[in-house]
This record gives sequence, structure tokens and C-alpha cells, in this order.
Amino acid sequence: MEKTLYTVTVFTENIVGLLNQITIIFTRRHINIESLTVSQSSLPGIHKFTITAETDEDMIRKVVRQIEKRIDVLKAYYLTDDEVIYQEVALYKIPSDSLLDNPEIENLVRKYNARILEVNRSYAVIELTGHTEDTQELFNELSKFRVLQFVRSGRIAITKSTVERLSDFLAEMETRNIPSPCKK
Repeated sequence: MEKTLYTVTVFTENIVGLLNQITIIFTRRHINIESLTVSQSSLPGIHKFTITAETDEDMIRKVVRQIEKRIDVLKAYYLTDDEVIYQEVALYKIPSDSLLDNPEIENLVRKYNARILEVNRSYAVIELTGHTEDTQELFNELSKFRVLQFVRSGRIAITKSTVERLSDFLAEMETRNIPSPCKK
């Protein structure tokens, strides 16, 4: 069975403990979550979980079906990298003297289209938005000059499809006279 990195998108109500319930589904199937991001969606009262995990399609299909059985989950989908547009944000904290003494760092910032967020006497913070490979590559380059701290966010993603799956799902619920959780 070929393993692929899947992006699982889960739309939920904002309920305490739901994150734990969802992560347990992955744990019980011995699937490691590579990244996890949770935020409000474009719909009031609805939150969006974006989870990446490497597994085979049969297993991810089972995981998504099990997630959808949770009472507070409205809808869940799994997608491949070809079906989504995604990014991550990385922050790099380096000593200020490294930035000031090494023109190569400024060249790296330009090369990667990164931004310098803050510079003070002690440190400078650089931000890069991109794919994991890009943010890791800049980290490797900056490590030559000393990185004090490095952090990378989880994946955020939107589908390439022009169809808004959640809106369609909620519209279908409304036609069946099922109350929408967005109208509480």
C-alpha cells in the first residue's frame, strides 16, 4: 500500500473536547498527525480543522468516516496535495549581530522572499510563508549563522475546486429541514 500525505479538512461546531476526540481517531489507527491547525471558518459558529497525515487512501477514508460520526462534526473531507492550495508560516529568531555582520543573511531574505519582522539589540525575527520544503531550506541556510529559535505553523489549505463543499452540504441540510448549526 502506497502512503500519501493527505490533508483532512473537518468542519465542526466549537465544542470543548472535540480536538481530543478527533486526534484519538488517528491515534487508535496508529496514524501520526504531521500538522494540525484549527481556526474559525468563513461561516459564523463553524470551525475548521486542517490536519495532515501520511497513510494510504483506504485508511484515510476510514478515518474521515469515523470523524464524521462525531456528533459535533458537520462534514469532513480528505484531499491530496494536488487538490489543495496550502501554505505554512515559519519564524526564525537569529542574533542581531548575525544579521548586521553577514550580508549573506540579507541575500537569503531576498532569495526566499522572506520578511524581517523585528530587529532589536538582541535578535532579529524573520518570517517566511511557503511549503515545508521552503521553510526547512531557509532554516538550513540560516543555521550556518546561528538560529536562536525556529517555529513552523501547521498547514492551512483551501481547495482548488470552485465548489464550496461545506456551503453545498449546509444548503442540502436546509432543504431537508434540518436546522443549520450556523443559525444558532
